Amino acid sequence: MRGKIRASGMKNAATPIIAATLLTSEECVISNVPKISDVLRMLDILKSLGASVEWTGDHEVKICAKDADIKLLDEKAVKSMRSSILFLGPLLARFKKVTIPEPGGCIIGNRPPDTHFYALGKLGAKITHEDGCFTLEAEQLAGALIILPEFSVTATENLLMAASLARGKTEVHLAAAEPHVQDLIKFLSKMGANISGAGTHTLTIEGVEKLHGANHGVIPDQIEIGTLAVAAAVSGGEVTIENIIPAHLDIILLKLQEAGVNLEVGDDFLRVKPSANLRAFRLQTLPYPGFPTDLQAPFGVLATQCQGTTLIQDPLFEGRMGYISELVKMGANAIVADPHRVVINGPTPMHGQEIKSFDLRAGATLIIAGLIASGETTINEAEIVDRGYERIEERLGKLGAKIKRV
Repeated sequence: MRGKIRASGMKNAATPIIAATLLTSEECVISNVPKISDVLRMLDILKSLGASVEWTGDHEVKICAKDADIKLLDEKAVKSMRSSILFLGPLLARFKKVTIPEPGGCIIGNRPPDTHFYALGKLGAKITHEDGCFTLEAEQLAGALIILPEFSVTATENLLMAASLARGKTEVHLAAAEPHVQDLIKFLSKMGANISGAGTHTLTIEGVEKLHGANHGVIPDQIEIGTLAVAAAVSGGEVTIENIIPAHLDIILLKLQEAGVNLEVGDDFLRVKPSANLRAFRLQTLPYPGFPTDLQAPFGVLATQCQGTTLIQDPLFEGRMGYISELVKMGANAIVADPHRVVINGPTPMHGQEIKSFDLRAGATLIIAGLIASGETTINEAEIVDRGYERIEERLGKLGAKIKRV
């Protein structure tokens, strides 16, 4: 593949920012919003509540939740996507009582919402569970010292949104520090929230009476950038990825270089050049600033083209290795040691097959595998990729990839 491609706004930053617009009755304008199915569904849930949502540009959306009404919440839409859990904090803060069904999402393992309920319970929410629905109720949320039992990104985000309008001070220990958590803090701060500690694992939120409207640009998607970099590296061309924040990519760039990928990093671009010798590497996913779990699968396909034995460990989700069986069908030499570890020997030539996409990141990984495989590859259930990558077939097509959506 050859050419230039602009990284989209980050899915995992856009979804909580969209949810946060419920915290004010004033207008918010969000730019660099990726037009992906997860974002469109979040906006649909907002519309179902009675909020006004208007696209004012290709990637700019104007939201006003002044007329939002909790009684109108579309429970079916909430159940259909994992990201809808992000409405929990804002709805509770605004309406004092919220009932939501258990959210759905990707098949990557069990992700119970316990940490969310624990955190919001510490702010004073009373939680009941009945007939597959959760009800949270609190006349007045109050600040507290909260030690999260895990580095949960979405629980940290829910806590940030709810605590912004709680009475008094909230201190969160073992908070997630991912770039998208930092981006939500920036947006909430523009709305008038008083939050300190962004980028660290300890956050302090001083509750305020009211939040106002704000304008905000979503950060570039580090996961898409990593995916595109792997696609460029294994396809052997020269690709320039524009619209990047290098500070968000430290461990990703380091692992690419460890694998022998030839990189040039600028202030706002990443150039992947032809790499003579790709070599095996060791990788373990960890909370930020460690290696992101969402890039584990793309690096799995990179490992199939590297000389030697690569060990990849993903302790977070027990269903993340499903894509390996599909890579093996295509010619990969890989053994899943247990639900969290895979050993990959390379390099191996890949051959076109009819395969299935198990989850969002696995889908993008199998597209990369199809690009380097001889012959034709058909990926079924590929619409799942639209949850996180905007028009991926068109954008890769401009770099020379031959992909057709059927």
